[in-house]
Amino acid sequence: MWEFDAEYLRETRRGMWADSREALSGLELDRCERILDVGCGEGALTRVLRDECPGEVVGCDRDARLLAEMEGPTVQGDTYRLPFTDDSFDLVVCQALLINLSDPARAVREFARVARDRIACIEPDNGAVAIESSVDTEGRLAEEARRRYLEGIETNVELGADAVDLLRDVGLSNVRVVRYDQVLRTEAPYTDADVRAVSRKASGAGLRDRRETMVGSEEALDALRADWREMGREAARQLSRGEYRRIETVPFYVTVGEL
Repeated sequence: MWEFDAEYLRETRRGMWADSREALSGLELDRCERILDVGCGEGALTRVLRDECPGEVVGCDRDARLLAEMEGPTVQGDTYRLPFTDDSFDLVVCQALLINLSDPARAVREFARVARDRIACIEPDNGAVAIESSVDTEGRLAEEARRRYLEGIETNVELGADAVDLLRDVGLSNVRVVRYDQVLRTEAPYTDADVRAVSRKASGAGLRDRRETMVGSEEALDALRADWREMGREAARQLSRGEYRRIETVPFYVTVGEL
């Protein structure tokens, strides 16, 4: 399973559920007495659940450092061996967790053990991410980098809508799905995170960090990184003039099944 720090999780979950929570209606949060958020990280979804649920929401993650970022009830635990008895929660939910697991079906079966009513999986299709940018080459280069990364990674980071089949195969009934688009905007006035992200593009640091999981010859990856750095330098020039603009749309699928 991949490990992420709190800053990365905050950035990738930026804006989630800020504009609309309609896609969460199938979770029936208002009638839950006890909810478990598995792989909660630093608590982005946990806080939303606590806003909407009149009962108790417990965050669970194997990384104690991430749990230290949170308030309220939390438990350190392994996704495949949750430290709870059978039927402990009305609802067990996860967000962007299954895409990082080598055996997501095993995780869902464990969710089913500790849940007594419903399971919800909120997972993205990272293969369908769309990028619009004021830098002409950014969308094309991002698509190429994403394709090379997806072909080399071992987990299914495109799970998204396929979670419907996963929940059905595990034995859940009345499985339904709603799409929710997370929109990440970068535009003036820029945040410190925006400036750091553009700086990483200009240095090629992001591609360097992912190189081991990207497919392609050394020559092809070197060429991609060179083009990426040039794209990043143009983004930095536009940013300095207040002209850089980027919109990233990540499709998430909220899949709910009943026990």
